[in-house]
Amino acid sequence: MAKLIYSAIASLDGYIVDEKGDYDWAAPDEQVHAYVNELEGAVGTFLLGRRMYQELIVWDTIPLDDQPPAIQGFARIWRAADKIVYSTTLEAASTARTRIEREFDPDPLRKLKQRSEHDLAVGGPGLAAHAFHAGLVDECHLFLHPILVGGGRRCLPDRIRLGLELLDERRFDSGVVHLRYRVVG
Repeated sequence: MAKLIYSAIASLDGYIVDEKGDYDWAAPDEQVHAYVNELEGAVGTFLLGRRMYQELIVWDTIPLDDQPPAIQGFARIWRAADKIVYSTTLEAASTARTRIEREFDPDPLRKLKQRSEHDLAVGGPGLAAHAFHAGLVDECHLFLHPILVGGGRRCLPDRIRLGLELLDERRFDSGVVHLRYRVVG
């Protein structure tokens, strides 16, 4: 059975964007990006909300010739994976291997996890909150940047209590720390 993994880049105080909606501080350097690629390489399906999908569309068309290896690697991962976008407003998908779902229904995702040979990744805190509340998230990967932004959009959902077991941690030269947790209980 595949795992559903929530992965997020966040400030140390737990935000994915600041109060102005900026996240320029969150751009991964080559070292972090290469590690993200290692982790995302096992993903067969990305689950995304509309906003996250629209941010990631660029990976479908970015020219790869003069890009660094980490950029090329993630583009290949993105292009090879299936994408499910949850949106009530998006008319059509503009990327390959993409389908749109109008509402979040946990039952089809449970079935997808059971039959999938590759892990699933949920992107974006809004959609991840639905997955957490439905008990679907198996692992949580947090890339914490050494910055406090003081407010904005929170990385993890409110009104949920879950036990987490630390499976792995890694420090990067930039001060970014990766924490990998398994959801327990």
